[in-house]
Amino acid sequence: MNKLKFLLGVAVCGAIFSAAVAQAGIQGYGTVIRSVGLASYSLGDNQWHPLQAGKYLPVGATIRTGHDGIVDIVLGKEVSMPQAAWQPQRISFAPDAPVRGLINYKPAVEQNIIRVTPDSVVAIDKLTIIDTGADTVSDTELNLKQGKIYASVKKLTGASQYFIKLPNGIAGVRGTLFSISADGTINCYESKGGGVLLSLVGADGNATTYTVLPGQGFSPGDPAAALPANVMSDLGSIFTSLCTSYFQAVDFSFDHTRTYVSPTQGWNGRRPL
Repeated sequence: MNKLKFLLGVAVCGAIFSAAVAQAGIQGYGTVIRSVGLASYSLGDNQWHPLQAGKYLPVGATIRTGHDGIVDIVLGKEVSMPQAAWQPQRISFAPDAPVRGLINYKPAVEQNIIRVTPDSVVAIDKLTIIDTGADTVSDTELNLKQGKIYASVKKLTGASQYFIKLPNGIAGVRGTLFSISADGTINCYESKGGGVLLSLVGADGNATTYTVLPGQGFSPGDPAAALPANVMSDLGSIFTSLCTSYFQAVDFSFDHTRTYVSPTQGWNGRRPL
């Protein structure tokens, strides 16, 4: 109960903080750095548009993936996309050996990133940033309506907050690499701020608060338990990929063959065809 009061208290304080930040801070963006398969977005008008890498998503945007869709999104300030340049700035081998023939671009600083998995729906409800001079304070709130996301949340300052709303609860994070599903299932891989604090409302209408620590998994109805080694290995691979963006390097080769066309016969410059 104390943890639930704490979580709700943080949310109330966050609302007050958000009002102050709205005056002095800036609205952040979700920058799509990778989009594979079926993926689309809406700006609240129920009009859905194809989603591609390089798209800036404002607050209020909803992301929807199909059965094979995967979308990686950096949450924060605008991110300069390398594919916007006329020529790639850097081309090198990727850290993971199976990736070949691609531009390897890794953000220079730690970012808040999410991966939206297939058959998922998530909205950006709040994303505000303020530079205090000594640090950056952020207020992030996502709404996971369906499916699952992987999230890499950097270590936040004391005044920052990061919430993920679920259909039946809310999760608070301060600096963690984890996955979370709309039903409240969580796998916590690594923490830089104490894990995930989750509050779920049961069928009886009462809220219960859980803490999921690094290396633990949680499913509604079961206590948090240590994750198997193979699950931890899979999470490690996913977060390595999530924190590294790959863009295809396209090489255009031009065919310089000259062709001449006649009304009666073809001619290639040497003899009649």
